[in-house]
Amino acid sequence: EFRELEGTDVKDMRLEADAVVNDVLFAVGNMFVSKNLPCAVDMAYINVEIKEGTRYCLELTDAGLRVVGYAFDQVVEELHSQYHETVYSLLDSLSSAYREAFGNALLQRPEALKRD
Repeated sequence: EFRELEGTDVKDMRLEADAVVNDVLFAVGNMFVSKNLPCAVDMAYINVEIKEGTRYCLELTDAGLRVVGYAFDQVVEELHSQYHETVYSLLDSLSSAYREAFGNALLQRPEALKRD
């Protein structure tokens, strides 16, 4: 009986990380789940290059997302950056080009709906 319930309420951060990447890939230069850093049920790492060209390594946990490095696959233990509840909030704080791309996507949505 316990086995049936096992894992049903637990978020798999690997799946969550994939969803995060797919959600905002249009508004950044490059973004992918790290294959070199350990991924677990409770933690995943995402590499992102914002449109301005700066690279970051992000940590995704139940607490949210935060910058842990300033290069792909880099974790700086001494870096105690702020957690963001959403990827939108984090990218908004890092990239004005992200804000612009996201805003443009929102403006195009009603136009696409009118055509359908």
